[in-house]
Amino acid sequence: MLVPGLKENLLSVGQMIEHGYYLVFGDHKVEIYNDRSHSNLVAKVIVSRDVIFSENECWDWDAKKETSVNIQLTEIREEEQGVEGSSCEFEEQLEVNEVPSLNTENSDQERVTGPQDVDHTPLKYKSIAEIYEKCNMCIIEPESFEEAAKDDSWKKAMEDEITMIEKNNTWELVDRPFDKPIIGVKWIYKTKLNLDGSVQKNKARLVAKGYSRSPELTSMRPLHQWLGLILVRALVALAAQKNWKLFQLDVKSAFLNGVLSEEVYVDQPSGFVIQGSEDKVYRLKKALYGLKQAPRAWYEEINSYFTRAGFHRSLSEATLYTKRSTSGILIVSLYVDDIIYTGSSKEMMLEFKNEMMKQYEMTDLGLLHHFLGLGVLQTDTCIFLHQKKYAKTLLDKFGLKDCKSVATPLAVNEKLSKVDGSDLADETLYRQMVGSLLYLTATRPDIMFAASLLARFMHNPTKKHMGTSKRVLRYIQGTISYGIAYEKGKGAVLIGYLFSWASIKQSSVALSTAEAEYMSAAEATTQAVWLRFVLSDFGEEQVEPTQLLCDNTSAIAISKNPVHHHKTRHINRRFHFIRDALQNGEIDLLYCKTEEQLADIFTKPLARDRFEYLRKALGVISAQHLEGSVGV
Repeated sequence: MLVPGLKENLLSVGQMIEHGYYLVFGDHKVEIYNDRSHSNLVAKVIVSRDVIFSENECWDWDAKKETSVNIQLTEIREEEQGVEGSSCEFEEQLEVNEVPSLNTENSDQERVTGPQDVDHTPLKYKSIAEIYEKCNMCIIEPESFEEAAKDDSWKKAMEDEITMIEKNNTWELVDRPFDKPIIGVKWIYKTKLNLDGSVQKNKARLVAKGYSRSPELTSMRPLHQWLGLILVRALVALAAQKNWKLFQLDVKSAFLNGVLSEEVYVDQPSGFVIQGSEDKVYRLKKALYGLKQAPRAWYEEINSYFTRAGFHRSLSEATLYTKRSTSGILIVSLYVDDIIYTGSSKEMMLEFKNEMMKQYEMTDLGLLHHFLGLGVLQTDTCIFLHQKKYAKTLLDKFGLKDCKSVATPLAVNEKLSKVDGSDLADETLYRQMVGSLLYLTATRPDIMFAASLLARFMHNPTKKHMGTSKRVLRYIQGTISYGIAYEKGKGAVLIGYLFSWASIKQSSVALSTAEAEYMSAAEATTQAVWLRFVLSDFGEEQVEPTQLLCDNTSAIAISKNPVHHHKTRHINRRFHFIRDALQNGEIDLLYCKTEEQLADIFTKPLARDRFEYLRKALGVISAQHLEGSVGV
């Protein structure tokens, strides 16, 4: 790309920024400025497929006129490797505007093109997503209203937000009260991307300045309803076992639907102050983003609607709703403004979608493809969860995009200690790296041990700790397309494998391996009981006890012996919960051989063969191994 005023061609966005230029990306265009205020436009680049490359000519930057070139397209034959090409015949006139004009030797004569001037080289067209994937893109989001107001796409995004607020009857314009505090508002700008990294849309959000709330409002405790990743995986496993489809709805401006019970006043937003009423303010009828009580108000609103619609809320998970009828069951999971639903009845799912779109402003996203940063692939044979986009982002962020991969996340017999003799590393960078790896474990349990081990050394990490964390990222580089696969139609049973290990400081200390295994079994029992409750809400009542497999016979003997003796009487009484679960028939603690213990992958570094065997047993495979040649 050639920018006037420079003596060299700039090959990337990074080089342009180094020369003091600022780039603003919009819909199929890039604007280049030489100052932060975007007041001096240097050049504008239009992304288009109708481009003519003339390598023997140069641009005349002083020319102001526009010229057009007429090109007659004749037969173009496209041939691909291994496939016999097919020809398509069409004649069409294209008009291509060029600004500025080309400085050619025959500039004063009109160039006439004919069939003899057309290059008959076979052409292969690429989608804009493929082009973006190969380019070095830098997305700059506005930091203030003044910056956003200079771009038409951001102006439209703000207008859409105001339209949604007014359509939802969120506020009313009133005189400024003298005995009530007024909360300020500000614009937040965010560019939403697709899974392939291409721009989906520009989103402007009007939020209240929470730090300026009144004391009576700040005393309201928020209600954040988090849909745990365990519940997501449980729902995906059920859908795969029943051969159901998962669908998704998105509530537009969800928090704007929550009705407020107290008086809240906000200023008029920048750029949308009503002329002649500059001194007036808005009184909120419904919540705005940024208010502390907004999540609670929205949840109470959606819970009230689901109750009226005949749904039953789970007592084990507040974000899980089920509805049963003679035609089947409908399961709905809620995460703020994202709704996942599935079930056995197509009629119930269609009715639910139509009723929700009547009640709220909704976007029907169809089949579930992306949720909480997780990619979801639904094929004929399985449902595949992955985080490939996030993994790519990590490698690029920490400078390991082109690193050499390794076969295992940790070397065999890897030992880490707080003091290892090496120099201290960058603590902020290390925490970012480990935190990112911990989030990646949502679909990559094969790195759970490595990420949790590194999390022990968040304070004053050394260069050895940093090197170990980079090794884990090198392992991610070689397995970037891996994820969890849930086979469809396969019989399902709830089984637990025990391991006595955690990355946090324990509140009690085990005096023996058997005691540690016993305490681990008690913790696993609580998780198993909760999952049994959730499966019961799904309509999958667990009649048989849930099997917990343990490779320590002493721990099994302690759990099944109700008599306390001198070696167990000091154990905290809460861990004896496992005995009640055994007597109630909720769990069954069984012995398994060490070589069959899948939890070994969570407890220690393993050799490559053993590690790959356990990884596959967990269902962690590459997307390329799925039937149907599915690409992530």
